[in-house]
Amino acid sequence: MLINMISIAALLAGVVHAAVPASSDEGAGLLQQAEKEVCATSLSEQCVSLLRRVEQVASQLTVEQLQHLHYLQAWQAAFGGDYQKSDALIDDILDKSRDVNLRLKAAIFRVDSLSEQSRFEEAFRELSQLVVSLQEGVGISPRMREHGFGVASSLYAGAGQYELASYYANEIFKQGLASDGYTCVDDHMRIAARYGGGNWQGIDPLIAQGIDVCIKERNSLFANGIRYFAAKLDISRGHPERAITLLRKNYPAAERDGYAPQLAQFNALLATAYSETGQLQLARESALAAITHGTHNHYAEAISTAYRVLYLVAKQQEQWVAALAYHEQYMAADKGYLDEVSAKALAFQTVQQQVAAKKLQVDTLNKQNQILQLQQSLDKKASETSRLYITLLLTVLAFIAFWTYRIKRSQLRFMKLARRDGLTGIFNRQHFVSSAELQLQYCKKSARQACLVLIDLDHFKVVNDTHGHAVGDRVLKRAVEACEQHLRSTDIFGRLGGEEFGIVLPECTLDQALSRAEQIRVAIATAASGEDAPGIPISASFGVATIARSGYELRKLLIDADDGLYRAKREGRNRVSVCDDAQPRQRVAGVATDRA
Repeated sequence: MLINMISIAALLAGVVHAAVPASSDEGAGLLQQAEKEVCATSLSEQCVSLLRRVEQVASQLTVEQLQHLHYLQAWQAAFGGDYQKSDALIDDILDKSRDVNLRLKAAIFRVDSLSEQSRFEEAFRELSQLVVSLQEGVGISPRMREHGFGVASSLYAGAGQYELASYYANEIFKQGLASDGYTCVDDHMRIAARYGGGNWQGIDPLIAQGIDVCIKERNSLFANGIRYFAAKLDISRGHPERAITLLRKNYPAAERDGYAPQLAQFNALLATAYSETGQLQLARESALAAITHGTHNHYAEAISTAYRVLYLVAKQQEQWVAALAYHEQYMAADKGYLDEVSAKALAFQTVQQQVAAKKLQVDTLNKQNQILQLQQSLDKKASETSRLYITLLLTVLAFIAFWTYRIKRSQLRFMKLARRDGLTGIFNRQHFVSSAELQLQYCKKSARQACLVLIDLDHFKVVNDTHGHAVGDRVLKRAVEACEQHLRSTDIFGRLGGEEFGIVLPECTLDQALSRAEQIRVAIATAASGEDAPGIPISASFGVATIARSGYELRKLLIDADDGLYRAKREGRNRVSVCDDAQPRQRVAGVATDRA
């Protein structure tokens, strides 16, 4: 997704110069030229040179024109990473400018700048005020509303609030705000929101329309942004070769644009597609290219994907040292990426609670004012009326206590949700890793046994492709319920991603772990079909690792358990296996047999 300073510049093209006060002075003419023709979409040498010329004749500018110059200087500073300077310039505009559209533009810039600096809570707080201003303000231009709704859609999508993202993207069209020159960007926002929210029905015509509009506008940056989602859809639908063709065809245009995050995204998708088609060398080259282009954001999704592909390629080529190193880098990058996503989601929820608390505080003050007014009249009455006042006061206090309790309970619920997988209700990957590492350290200190079990549902992609994602989700829930029936309160159970799960079994030997894994395997095969998923055969493959061989480090346990899981898949699925040198037998359909 193109959520960055370049996208903001592209959205601002044509918006800035329309608001510059008219003047025949040389300084005003240079300022309009900078905003309209040169500095609208990029920070080129010509733009920098022109801004210097404007600064040299700044004495010819009016006070309001100087504020427009400060806006361009703030954009220039933020583009170069000097957020302290850009923040100071934007503050000056917000404090002094009397141009409602320039003030709103500065507020929009502030929201995006805070997001770029990972100051998500401040960004959402400013956004909540900005949205109210855009919806209720008088004298605001349609283009300014379009731009503000676009930034809101992008920021909400980044926090996983796809319904809100889709709402603001669609508002641009419902209110007739979209101008001819910005339909391409608007289509990109709508596609990003629908893809992130999993609403893929009818998305293909929208993708085709968006690409056509971008081509007509000669906006290759956003055209390739839309093609990125098209390629991700091809891979999700089991057509990696289509994704390769689409990405390779448009890669030269991405190189000409020179936008590093987009090049990282293209290369990460190419690496995934090459890996799925067995082209390991090309997969490795694309993954390394993704890492090179994505070094500005070490924990971006593209970097996490690239390290995962490198790990899988090294593993298939039996380069175990490299595989271990790449796996560690993948886990670190993936954890960092998930941390950022969680930080955005938590910031959104925190600001929502703060807004609700502020509204409650205002309501409470209104109630207190009413009580004070009532008190003035009650003072003239007898003791019976005084008792009524006391009753009303206690009611208000009870009301405040009740809402304080509800807010606190909501905060605790949001903290719980941040640790749980939204579909199955078990630990998500991040919390599973943290809890597992703590449990393993406890087992190490007390010299206790422990095992790790990795579970992967067999042919689950076929279920999704054949019966749809809704049935697939129900099958996942039934499988999780079957697993939970055989878990102890001390076991740690989490979803690692897609149809893959992990279980840490403390105080459990390898034989005990194999036996319990076999019980779970039988339970999944029995319980995964039912009224909500009739006639769908489901089985799972299991990989088991023990600290007796792998030690107490989670990353080594994961690698050995994954090796056992890979072996189970290779030998026919629906079975429990350990890595090749950990146990001289395997369990297949409930029967222990020699592995030789």
